[in-house]
Amino acid sequence: MRSPRGLLAISGYLDGRHAPAASLSNAGHHSFFFARAFQILAQPEPVRLQELSAPDSGILELRLERPEVKNAINWDVLRRLRSAIEKVQTDSMAKVVLVASSVPGAFCAGADLKVWSSSALPIPTIAVIEGAALGGGLELALSCDLRICGENAELGMPETGLAIIPGAGGTQRLPRIVGSSRAKELIFTGRRCDAAEAVMMGLANYCVPAGEAYQKALDIAREITQKGPLGIRMAKKAINQGMEVAAMSSALAVEGECYEQLLHTQDRLEGLAAFAEKRKPVYTGK
Repeated sequence: MRSPRGLLAISGYLDGRHAPAASLSNAGHHSFFFARAFQILAQPEPVRLQELSAPDSGILELRLERPEVKNAINWDVLRRLRSAIEKVQTDSMAKVVLVASSVPGAFCAGADLKVWSSSALPIPTIAVIEGAALGGGLELALSCDLRICGENAELGMPETGLAIIPGAGGTQRLPRIVGSSRAKELIFTGRRCDAAEAVMMGLANYCVPAGEAYQKALDIAREITQKGPLGIRMAKKAINQGMEVAAMSSALAVEGECYEQLLHTQDRLEGLAAFAEKRKPVYTGK
């Protein structure tokens, strides 16, 4: 029985923990992928990638569309996810990715059991969870930076009931988010939790009425796009890399390196000028 290495690689793309050092001077390359509003960039089934139109330019949707199995992940889905994410990586105008489902009542039911017989995104990713996010589906959500749940969401890792473990990052990301003791309980028992409990334990950022998770995620994405895009990228890098080192002094060194890269950017000067002139800044990502 093979381990879900494909999903592990995809989750690495989303959370940005394995991102290579990138020069900010390359930010302007390859933006042609997102020249048209709502342009479909990946194959329409079972994964669809599109950019929202103005005034939401820079916000992308990555949607799972496999209704017959509630978005269960198989190798074809993994291949298409990888292809879509690689397209996002090449576009400097992309600011936020919403990972959502077009299947009512399901985010992702997990890895398709029939399939069981490296750089990353530097921009924020937000999982939009309505309905079930189980097994590999929850691992996919955990790899995102934020998780927004409808109150009908159901989250869990049932793998131990099948005599396996969450093998696509679940045993590592879950304890980093909710703490080791709570993560062990959820994984050992395979217990499912609802959206309200997920927020309480820090597994989700928000619980909203069923059907409203996407709108809440979009509102957050819009807030993010108003900030300096280089600052957002460096903040994500500083947080992710800082959490991977043991000593606070090493983590502060990571932060200092990220801060240093922003000091001489045009966006920093624009931010200072806008603050002094009491106007809204116009950031260009340079």
